[in-house]
This record gives sequence, structure tokens and C-alpha cells, in this order.
Amino acid sequence: MAAVERVDDRVQRMSPRKVSRAEVEDFLFHEAALLDEWRLDEWLGLLTEDATYRVPPNDAPDGDSADTLFLIADDIARIRGRVKRLENPEAHAEHPRSRTRRIISNVRITSRNGDYLDIAANFVVYRFRREERIGEYVGHYNYRLRVDNGAIKIAERRAVLDSEELGGLGSISFIL
Repeated sequence: MAAVERVDDRVQRMSPRKVSRAEVEDFLFHEAALLDEWRLDEWLGLLTEDATYRVPPNDAPDGDSADTLFLIADDIARIRGRVKRLENPEAHAEHPRSRTRRIISNVRITSRNGDYLDIAANFVVYRFRREERIGEYVGHYNYRLRVDNGAIKIAERRAVLDSEELGGLGSISFIL
């Protein structure tokens, strides 16, 4: 019986020049599954030691978090703190946890530079929470992925929401 090659094993042998769009899609689909299943510690393992996670405001989607008030502007320390708070059963914002389902589409490698790949993708995140209406978060992701020792890692993750008005969506207490 031939050994089955797992996606994770294939990802480990990559270099930025050899990474295909399909491999990037597999990586993003894996990330989405980890987030939907609230496997947040495993998700942290996908990030570089200097990773950032940003959600810019609707009125300045291309803004810089240094001079624009972002909905989320986390460095790796804040990301780890966010995960720790989300995993705490006493965290009222996500207790009980929201159920989410992510749909990722239109994945494109927009540039390759050294060890980095710039990625664009569209998303819809459906959020289900007891006694609340279904939340639909629609937008696009911009990633900067780094291939480090053959493994794809997230160096930058930017989620740009398409909503004109965020008030009806409620708080974004989960990882978008």
C-alpha cells in the first residue's frame, strides 16, 4: 500500500518560488478550519514570531494602523493575549463560543519577493451565536506569507470588511 502524502508534509518542503496557488489555498483552508474549530493554539503555530493581524476601519481600508484607528491592530504579543482571552471560559464576549463557518475564494498569489508571498483572497465568515441573528462578515484578506525552513507561516494577516456600517454586525470578538 502506497503511503499517502499529507498536505502538511508537502508544505514542509516548499520554497517561495515553488509554492503554487493550490498549496496556498490548502494552507488558507487549513487555517480556516482551525479557526472554525476554535483550535486557536494550533492556529498560533501558523504565525511567525513577528506576525501582525489587522482589521482596518471601513472608511480607511488602506490606512496605516500607526495613524488610523483600526478595529484590530495586533502584533504577535497582542495576538497571543487575544487567543488566551478567547480560550478563557470566563471571557464573556465569547462564552459560550460563537460558531463560525469560513468560506475562502478567489485566492491569488499577487507577488513573490525573497522568502515572502503576498496573497489576496475573498472571504465570508458566518457567525452563529445563541439568541443573536446570524452575522455575515464579507470582505477580502491580504496576507504576507513567509516560507521559513520549508514551512508556510503567516507574517501579516489583514481582513478588510466590505460592510458599509459595522454597527449591525456586532463586536468582532472572535478571530476574523
